[in-house]
Amino acid sequence: MSRPASILVVDDQADHLAAVEMLLTGFGYRVVLCTSGAQALARLAAEPIDLILADVAMPHLNGYQLLEAVRRETRWAQIPFVFLTARALDSDVRYGKTLGADDYLTKPVQPEDLLAVVEGKLRRHAQLVQATARTAQAPPASELSVGAIRLDVEHHRAWLAGDPLSLSVKEFTLLEALVRRAGEVLPATTLVQLTHGLSTEDADEARELIRPLVRSLRHKLGTPSDKPGAIETVRGLGYRMIER
Repeated sequence: MSRPASILVVDDQADHLAAVEMLLTGFGYRVVLCTSGAQALARLAAEPIDLILADVAMPHLNGYQLLEAVRRETRWAQIPFVFLTARALDSDVRYGKTLGADDYLTKPVQPEDLLAVVEGKLRRHAQLVQATARTAQAPPASELSVGAIRLDVEHHRAWLAGDPLSLSVKEFTLLEALVRRAGEVLPATTLVQLTHGLSTEDADEARELIRPLVRSLRHKLGTPSDKPGAIETVRGLGYRMIER
């Protein structure tokens, strides 16, 4: 039997922690409570966490700083992070999402709204993890190729028609994903998960993040749109590398 999802709730208000814990445990979730950002980082290092709910206004290490610390760690970067806070200004919401928050809820929140967000983020995260795992599978050899493109995955090198390509880490990650699954349409949400470590179910947000990276990679490849190795936009679905 699979374990229940573990939700880390971070807030310096004890009454709020108790209310959220009662709600979430009543629906079968395992709840881990922390009263500070530093305590939350320690718990993250000690046990598996599937989703983080955090306040913003906390002493010493506020919610924004906690999010930045979480996103810096590769092992935690994919964990859905949702703000649950009384700070309801549009500027606060925008800033939280700019930092990479997966959602931003304001207190007081209706229990059904909180549960819907938790369930949706966990489900979407599970789907992205599965998609990432499929993308990372074989071919067992470290060299991949499509058309004039050749990749040495182990040494993080790429060539176009025998000439070395100068790619950023994100560009190489995007190119590897497209080459590995050439001919398949990869959703923007999956590509953003791979390149940015951002778990989001907002397709529009994902497209806005991935579009500049696709544009830059296309420019460096310079492959005609009808030739193998070209990155094709499949409207409303995602991107596909032409295989033949």
